[in-house]
Amino acid sequence: MKRLIAALLLTATPAMALDLSAMTDAEKAAFGQAVRDYLMENPEVLIESINVLEQRRAAEDAQNDQQLVAANSADLFEDGHSWVGGNPDGDLTMVAFIDYRCGVCRRFNDEIHDVTEKDGNIRLILKEFPILGQDSDTSARFAVAVQQIAGDQAYVQAHDALMTLRGPATLEALKTLAGDLGLDGDTIINAMNTEDVTAVLRSNRQLAERMRINGTPTFVIGDELLRGVPQAGLAATVAQLRAARG
Repeated sequence: MKRLIAALLLTATPAMALDLSAMTDAEKAAFGQAVRDYLMENPEVLIESINVLEQRRAAEDAQNDQQLVAANSADLFEDGHSWVGGNPDGDLTMVAFIDYRCGVCRRFNDEIHDVTEKDGNIRLILKEFPILGQDSDTSARFAVAVQQIAGDQAYVQAHDALMTLRGPATLEALKTLAGDLGLDGDTIINAMNTEDVTAVLRSNRQLAERMRINGTPTFVIGDELLRGVPQAGLAATVAQLRAARG
């Protein structure tokens, strides 16, 4: 009986499937005890089974995420409102969903810029996705307002400044920041709650919902959706994805 169970657990072929409904209660009880005894004696079999299941789920998740990227490619890569940096004609586009109050986003901001600059062939897109409360929303509104009023160069300066801003993102603090950037603080503050700014954040939120993104940072690199910071590092991940594309 134990040898049969081992074969079933390791191969799980249809030909060896058991019809438990055809067993008597006594046979079912004996079979269940035999399975338990086998797994207690050979716990590595259970670990192997769990690993296979996790690998299959990871592959399915990756395939589903690729489908989400394909279905939302226009809003990801050509929405008409997101800041675009790096090489506009690069062979690889990287989209980053960020929250200015997200500690991981703050620690990772320099790496995003460094990888984009050193690679030289990445088209970088930043999308505000404020999910961590009022300060997140206020900061995102400030960044979008700066872009709409003062342009892309001012935006990226504001973006980097917000990533290192100490203390709460109060209107006074943001007004001071605007002045440091050579901008009129009152003009920026007054624009933050306009429909033009709100529409950008609404569009980003709806896109994130469609793509089942609920955390920051989240990256889309090429056709791959990466939820969180890549474990191999951003530069290595870019290299791996390029190699996979041939």
